[in-house]
Amino acid sequence: MKNIFSHFANTGILVIGDLMADQYIIGKVRRISPEAPVPVVEIQEETLLLGGAANVANNVQSLGGQIFIAGIAGQDENGKILINKLRQQGFHTEGIIIDQDRPTTVKTRVIANHQQVVRFDKEVKQDLKKPIQKKLLDYLISCFPKIKGIIISDYCKGVVTRSLIKKIIDAAPKKIFITVDPKIGHFDFYKGVDLITPNLNEASFGAGIDITDEKSLLAAGKVLLKKLQCGAAIITRGDEGMSLFEKNGKITHIPTFAREVYDVSGAGDTVIATLTLSHAAGATLSESAILANHAAGVVVGKAGTATATTKELLQSLKNNNPLN
Repeated sequence: MKNIFSHFANTGILVIGDLMADQYIIGKVRRISPEAPVPVVEIQEETLLLGGAANVANNVQSLGGQIFIAGIAGQDENGKILINKLRQQGFHTEGIIIDQDRPTTVKTRVIANHQQVVRFDKEVKQDLKKPIQKKLLDYLISCFPKIKGIIISDYCKGVVTRSLIKKIIDAAPKKIFITVDPKIGHFDFYKGVDLITPNLNEASFGAGIDITDEKSLLAAGKVLLKKLQCGAAIITRGDEGMSLFEKNGKITHIPTFAREVYDVSGAGDTVIATLTLSHAAGATLSESAILANHAAGVVVGKAGTATATTKELLQSLKNNNPLN
């Protein structure tokens, strides 16, 4: 399975979805405000990280894959900062369309004494206008000769629509592996994709089954496959790892490999990025799921939206590999 890493550099992946900027304001609390019963945060550091679909793309790049990215940014300062940051990290930004009618999506987290105090979201959730959807689709189609996988990163911010997904599925050659990181409310959009990666809450909603034990988990996995007519589903289960349901009836439960959970922000992005890149590069679905679980174990031990490297994956495999 470790040999698959050598194929990453020749594997092109396109990420399309809701691009975001994750802003972190970090400081200390020494007193409560005299104006209201709230903490006064003395700011010590401010950072802006790639979030949403941009973080998914960042995870693919961190593992050495060839990355293409499609999405939107606003005609604002945050949009300029986001695009410049992508360019600085070596991303091609031709697939990022400027939408004058909405702001760049920004999630601002205030961290005090190593704990999140509050989060502010700046966003517009309306569906993209048809001309912008067409530009995104045209760029995606132009990338077909260079890619082996497409990740649809849905954060319900307006980029991922029913019509866009249908057009992607209809246009993409069969050899291109299409995966979706789903969101509640959009499950009926995903019919016909190759794989979805819901968490327990999303899987419960998508299947219409309250997942409370192994029996309900197994039932939900089977319902999702039938309902969405997809090739496979991976249900991520937090500290219990993940479960892979394949169309042929095979079910694989994979334990978590996280030693210490510091921050779960972006762990789902890491899972779908690692899984899609691995399978597109030639690994089996079960091998890809195991690698994705190792990658998730790496990033939850880091602060903020983070990525895993092949070196870190190799170390995690060495420490705890169920295939040994």
